[in-house]
Amino acid sequence: MTEQRKSLGMLGEEVACAHLRRRGYRILTRNYRVRQGEMDIVADDRGTLVFVEVKTRRGRGSGTALEAVTPRKQRQLSMVALEYMGRHGCHGLPARFDVVGVEFGPDLAGSRPMLVEVVRDAFELCYGL
Repeated sequence: MTEQRKSLGMLGEEVACAHLRRRGYRILTRNYRVRQGEMDIVADDRGTLVFVEVKTRRGRGSGTALEAVTPRKQRQLSMVALEYMGRHGCHGLPARFDVVGVEFGPDLAGSRPMLVEVVRDAFELCYGL
């Protein structure tokens, strides 16, 4: 991954966290990494554990954030979520997967997003790869 893409992704995650906080989410952890992969954000939304994938784009040419979370990516995120729940004793808590799309203009002028979209319950827990 290029430094430019990495920086864009980090900026998108910052914007997503701020947006989620304004909506009442409490951020529990960011960039949770395990052998199975990485979860961008783990949050609490009024007693529901929320696993959040952030997709950051410049312009509209790359499709929607939800389209970018393929069935394979959903399975990977599910495995990471199960690992997190096991390590943190969260089994039995209500949980869901949200996807946050952050869209900037083509030139990142002022680094202000043009659009931030939260897709709640974006997909169900998937088993197996």
